[in-house]
Amino acid sequence: MSAIIALLVGIIFGVGLIIAQMTNPSKIIGFLTFGQNWDSSLLFVMASAVFFSFFAFNFIKQNNKTLLNLDFEIPKRTDINLPLIAGAALFGTGWGMVGLCPAPAIVSLVFGNSQTLLFVISMLVGMYLFKLTKK
Repeated sequence: MSAIIALLVGIIFGVGLIIAQMTNPSKIIGFLTFGQNWDSSLLFVMASAVFFSFFAFNFIKQNNKTLLNLDFEIPKRTDINLPLIAGAALFGTGWGMVGLCPAPAIVSLVFGNSQTLLFVISMLVGMYLFKLTKK
């Protein structure tokens, strides 16, 4: 039953990404490009995500369980180190250059764009290579 609920939540999340235009690379690049042509419309999307996440994390911190009574673990590490900074810089650079990040890219596969498919394949290869270097 929880797998069905997870699937439905994932579909709702994906539809939300499409409605918010988070799957539109030109919209993302317009938001990340400051200056005269800056597109501020995604500020509402990001502010909404922060707002709902704030309450969700507070709920989880108080209960240590999800609404389905599943365990939920919040990472305990709070240090900022070089791998974290380097990873954030790579993520931000890739997001700014291509206009896609992992979740919107996976959702965008339904549109059949070959560039998105190449991005997702490259992302998976990068994840695999990272896994190899961590052994």
